[in-house]
Amino acid sequence: MNDVHIAEHPPTKDELRELYQQSGLPLKKFFNTSGMRYRELGLKDRISTATDDELLELLASDGMLIKRPIATDGTHVVVGFDEQAYEKIFGQV
Repeated sequence: MNDVHIAEHPPTKDELRELYQQSGLPLKKFFNTSGMRYRELGLKDRISTATDDELLELLASDGMLIKRPIATDGTHVVVGFDEQAYEKIFGQV
């Protein structure tokens, strides 16, 4: 796995779309809802009405909005730290 500091080098909109589609998760799970930037932008109310395209644009615009870590092996995606998911998918924590 390659380590990328998402806050400094956020994934592009296309990269995020691919991760989102591979993950099978709702797009709102990619947001760092406990982050200061999320609260500053008042995204809690906007997420439920925004389109996927708008949400992907927001995520790509600011790495601090993205829940970390995101891990992928090119097929599976885990968003946030989930020890059981890491063990199941990657065989390690």
